[in-house]
Amino acid sequence: MEVAYGHRLGGKLGYSRLCGGYPGDQAEYCRVPHADLSCVKAPELIDARKLLGLTNVVTTAWHALELAEVQEGDVLGVWGCGPIGLAAQRLARLRGARKIYAMDKDAQRLRIAEDFGMTPVDVDAHPDVAEYIMSIEDHGLDRSIEASGYRSSQKAEFPAMQAIGLERDSSDTLSAIIKATRKGGNVALVGDFFFTTHNFPIGPLMQKALTVRGGQTWPQKYYPFLMDLVVQGKLDTAWLFTYVDEFENIADMYQKFSHHEVPGRLKVCLVTAFGRSQQMQSYSDLPVHYLGADEVE
Repeated sequence: MEVAYGHRLGGKLGYSRLCGGYPGDQAEYCRVPHADLSCVKAPELIDARKLLGLTNVVTTAWHALELAEVQEGDVLGVWGCGPIGLAAQRLARLRGARKIYAMDKDAQRLRIAEDFGMTPVDVDAHPDVAEYIMSIEDHGLDRSIEASGYRSSQKAEFPAMQAIGLERDSSDTLSAIIKATRKGGNVALVGDFFFTTHNFPIGPLMQKALTVRGGQTWPQKYYPFLMDLVVQGKLDTAWLFTYVDEFENIADMYQKFSHHEVPGRLKVCLVTAFGRSQQMQSYSDLPVHYLGADEVE
């Protein structure tokens, strides 16, 4: 970390050596360092699925809205319609955003965004997505959120440049964001970026007087507020989990996830033996297919 960034950063469970080198924690049992500082007691009598998304996705989405300073009446653009991008879009409604553009190239995720009341924008259909946004919004977006990360590149040559070391992270989405955001607007980065990039539009960033903020979320900071929303019935994270399976099938689920084969294209909820012993509520109210231990897909 110190070599790459000049400073040591906080470590995280399950990340690479760049973030502490702690072994992964997606197991039925795991050791959690400093658990008294990181674990939060969940409210009783609340369905676990309504809270499960708070552990990372929804807290990251809220963090993005805080960084972008999204407020009532704003026109917002969110690059990425994965779980975090969709969560940011939905939470922006709670904060009073007037119009929300949802950028992605996955047709199914764009349909989900549209079903949630967002304005979908297919980046494959609009290669210069910033020009497209500017053709609709004369002054540009008030706030923009990058929730897709370095993997989101529209340039065909990017994989080859990355393979031979000419490029590390892609600046494609950030370039589009800077162009599409109005003068004096705000930009938030919560997608994964780790290294350096070429062709960064530093001139437009400076001349348009944009405020750019980014960083990993601080879940503990937002847990009390977001949990209160769940208890009050104003927030439910269960929509994130479009597929439910037994924990014992975790290897197969990772395989499907890495190949983008998860039904519903969002998150998988894996139920452990402890969860089954607690007799969790029926999954019939979720748009998922539940696989029992003796079922064959």
